[in-house]
Amino acid sequence: MSYTLTGFEGKVAVVTGAGRMRSIGRPIALALAQAGCDVVLTGTDRAPETYPEDEREAHWRDIESVADEIRQLGRRALPVVSDVSNPESIDALLACTIAEWGRVDFLINNAGATRGDDRIPVTELSIDTWHRVMNVNLNGTFYMSRAFAKQMEAQGEGGAIVNISSLAAQLLAPDTGAYATTKVAINGLTTIMARELGPKKIRVNVVAPGIVETSRLDDVPRGKVWDDMIASYISLGRAGTGEDIAHLVAFLCSDQGEWITGQNIYVDGGHLPTPRRPT
Repeated sequence: MSYTLTGFEGKVAVVTGAGRMRSIGRPIALALAQAGCDVVLTGTDRAPETYPEDEREAHWRDIESVADEIRQLGRRALPVVSDVSNPESIDALLACTIAEWGRVDFLINNAGATRGDDRIPVTELSIDTWHRVMNVNLNGTFYMSRAFAKQMEAQGEGGAIVNISSLAAQLLAPDTGAYATTKVAINGLTTIMARELGPKKIRVNVVAPGIVETSRLDDVPRGKVWDDMIASYISLGRAGTGEDIAHLVAFLCSDQGEWITGQNIYVDGGHLPTPRRPT
């Protein structure tokens, strides 16, 4: 007997940060399209010279390439360059979505600040770096949720918001002061919005990935050190994939997830806060 998620036909999903080839956003967008959604994709118009080598070799075109993949699945795609840290850009994104397709049913807040100069002790963080991470990760989630939840309320048909957080909000490891703080705050915002929007049949949940193989982790050396880290920390013995996250996101948006809200669900392969010895 097959099991099919329902509740996607005629629905519109918005996925932020969906343009990278090895990512979480792209698999989420594709999973929602496969389920039956039309999908709005946002990206930041990255300069091609900043693309990872595999994207350059594949002649990748960020959200345009993902849009092509969605159309090949038989669904509509609307790629839009948008800055989630800018409320005016978000207003324009919402206006574009409604002008093109007339509605929005699912919002996936996936966009995140680039990793790098924020991974240092708090006492060494620059004010500019702190604000950059806050503006994209936390403020962007707030701005997007506020604008698109209002639209869902006006439609009067319910909906779902899924915020992509991180295991970092639980681990609170050194050198993650800015990043982890945004994720802790996103978790709190999610719970509050779930309580506020529940009476309108709008569900709000967090999906918190652990270590996932994406281009954001290209700065972490592979080899024995990586393998030992995975063996030591992750009970299931492998890093996650974007698809691991996408499956849960699609479920939370589906009819089958209609009685789930205000939850923080870790998708981390059994990541342990204290390392164990490899066997």
